[in-house]
Amino acid sequence: MHRFLLTPRWWGINVFAVLAVPFCLFMGTWQLGRFEDRVDTHREATSERPGAEAAAPLDSLLPVDKKTSGRLATVSGEYADQFLVPERRLDGKSGFYVLTLLRTDGGRTLPVVRGWLPGAADAGRAPAPPAGRVEVTGALQAPENAGTEGVHASGGLPAGQLGVIGAASLVNLVPYELYDAWVTVQAGADGMTPVPAVAPSDTGLDLKAFQNLGYTGEWFVFSAFVLFMWVRLYRREVEAIRDAEAGLAVPAPAAQPVPAAETPEAETPEAGTSEAETSEAGTSAAGTPEAAAPAGAAVTRPE
Repeated sequence: MHRFLLTPRWWGINVFAVLAVPFCLFMGTWQLGRFEDRVDTHREATSERPGAEAAAPLDSLLPVDKKTSGRLATVSGEYADQFLVPERRLDGKSGFYVLTLLRTDGGRTLPVVRGWLPGAADAGRAPAPPAGRVEVTGALQAPENAGTEGVHASGGLPAGQLGVIGAASLVNLVPYELYDAWVTVQAGADGMTPVPAVAPSDTGLDLKAFQNLGYTGEWFVFSAFVLFMWVRLYRREVEAIRDAEAGLAVPAPAAQPVPAAETPEAETPEAGTSEAETSEAGTSAAGTPEAAAPAGAAVTRPE
C-alpha cells in the first residue's frame, strides 16, 4: 500500500519536507537566540553601569561600544568653550544641559556635560567651569545623531547653543581636534543636576527585539505547517488506494465524440462538363413550362 511513497512525485514531497522542517527549526532557534541576547544586553545596559566598575582612562575605553558605553572614564585637562544644549528633559521636566569642552593633556578636546538645569536655555544661569587644570570623571557616552531621542536636529539655534552632542556638530564651531565621544559628570555641582548615562543604542527591548520574537513564532509555525501538509497528503493518498481496492472509486465516464452535423451535399457538375453547358442546361430547364409550373399544377400545351 505504501509503495506510492517511492514514486517520483512523493520523492519530491519527502525531500522538501525533510529539508524544510530542520531549516525552519534552525531559523526559529536562531531568532529566539537573538531575542535572548537583546534581553541580556538590555539587562546589562539598565543596571548601574557607572558604579559597577572602577573608572578607567578615557583612551582605554575608546571607541565607544556596547561594552564601554556607560563606563566611568577619567581624563585630565583644562576647560575651554561652553555651550548650552536646550530642550532636554529630565524626570519629566524640560531644561538644558551645560556642556563644556575639556582640552585634555593629550591635545584633543572632549565634550563634558557638567549637569542639567530646568527651564529655557539661558547662558546667564549656567555656572562657569572651574579654572586651571582639572581631572574629570564621567560616564562615557557615544556621540548623538539626528535619530537620537530628545535631540534638537532642526537647526536654527542661537549662538552658544548646541542641538546634537557630538564631534560632527562641534567641528564647525570650534578649532579643536575632538573626541568622537562625550562624558556626563555623575556628581552634582554648582546647583546642577547630574545627567544620567543612557543605554547604548540597539540594546533595549525595542521593536527590533519583539520582531525577533515574532520571527521565532513564524518559523516554528512554518515547520508545523509543513508536517501538517505532509500528513494530510499521505492520508488522502492512502484513502484513495483503499477506496480503489474496495471498489468504491467510480471512474469518471470517458468523453464521447460528438458527431458532426449532417448537411446536404451540394450537387456538383460531372467532370468534363463545361461552364457553358452547365449554364445552358440550367436555362433550358428553367425555361420550360414544366419547370416553371408549380408542383401539382396542370400544364396546357398549345395545339
